[in-house]
Amino acid sequence: METFSLPHCRKTRINSIDILRGMVMIIMALDHTRDFFHISSDPTNILTTTPILFFTRWITNFCAPVFVFLSGTSAFLSGRRKSKKALSIFLFKRGLWLIFVEVAIFNLFLTFDPSYSFIAVQVLWVIGFSMIILSVIIYLPLPVIFFTGMIIVVGHNFLDAFDYSRPAIPPVWWGFLHQQSFFPYGHNRIFAFLYPLIPWPGVMMLGYCVGSMYQQNYERKRRCRQLMAYGIMITIFFIALRFTNIYGDPSEWQQQKNFVFTLLSFLNVTKYPPSLLYLTMTLGPALILLSLFERLNAKWTKIVALYGRVPFFYFLVHFFVLHFICMVIFFINGHTLSQANTGLLHFRPDDFGYSLGIVYLIWAAVVVLLYPVCKKYDRLKSSHKMWWLSYL
Repeated sequence: METFSLPHCRKTRINSIDILRGMVMIIMALDHTRDFFHISSDPTNILTTTPILFFTRWITNFCAPVFVFLSGTSAFLSGRRKSKKALSIFLFKRGLWLIFVEVAIFNLFLTFDPSYSFIAVQVLWVIGFSMIILSVIIYLPLPVIFFTGMIIVVGHNFLDAFDYSRPAIPPVWWGFLHQQSFFPYGHNRIFAFLYPLIPWPGVMMLGYCVGSMYQQNYERKRRCRQLMAYGIMITIFFIALRFTNIYGDPSEWQQQKNFVFTLLSFLNVTKYPPSLLYLTMTLGPALILLSLFERLNAKWTKIVALYGRVPFFYFLVHFFVLHFICMVIFFINGHTLSQANTGLLHFRPDDFGYSLGIVYLIWAAVVVLLYPVCKKYDRLKSSHKMWWLSYL
């Protein structure tokens, strides 16, 4: 995505990357639809969840890792047409822009609160900050970038031993780096690190290295075989390491009342911050799909790839549309403007919500509704070369 990826001419786009990115964009909208419209319940609480609710949430775990990983891949692809200096400057500026969009624009879409009483930094900010780091790292040899990324991704769970939330609020620097944290400031205001920084820069570095497999002199069959092999190995690594309960996630899996719920416990890994097991559980299958998508040329892939070509635009617009629909229903149900401030999300009372079936219908409707809008924007991007379009 232009937020999560870097723009490049249509003739040089990698269709398999657009398909995978488009797929996770569509899935991402399901999670946000559930946040706004499902009757409140924790889908990951093994004691209260149902399998369909759990997997509705679980499938969306693939979104953030794939976003960040493919951002690194797209950075490498963009660098094929730029000098290292030009790419570094672009990554740095793009990173600053994404952080600004997260704080100033996305938070407004998230809360519909113009006073910004709740400010959270999430996926846009970690992509932006990771791009800023990558803007420096790209000067190093590719093997050094790869091993640096591996050390961050594989080793960061050793930091789980440090928990600064007890007995007090953790220091800001720790919330910034590795522990999801909420910090009160001013009068009834909260700033939240929902996505701590580590290990996201490492994920982007690894994605950058995978970008080298899409160079023109790299044989396609060889790339497909390697992506498939790496994906299978990473997935097997996840299963084996998760089974041991030794390392890789602060939450151990446990035997439950039956096999299905034991499986849910096994798959219920930590997202904030993303554990090693969370990343291997998602990126392993993602590499397998990247390999498979190179061989696909079906009509549905063209539809899905469209969302993958305009992901930043889609990301912001779909969130605004979902919250706007939520606001409309809020007023239709008889609520007044004075009742809008009912929590972190305006126009979303705690007792509001529908069944999971209704959630799926709203999700499908919004994705379909945005298709022609995304198509027009994609045509605009491909037919105009204004510099500012690369930031939208």
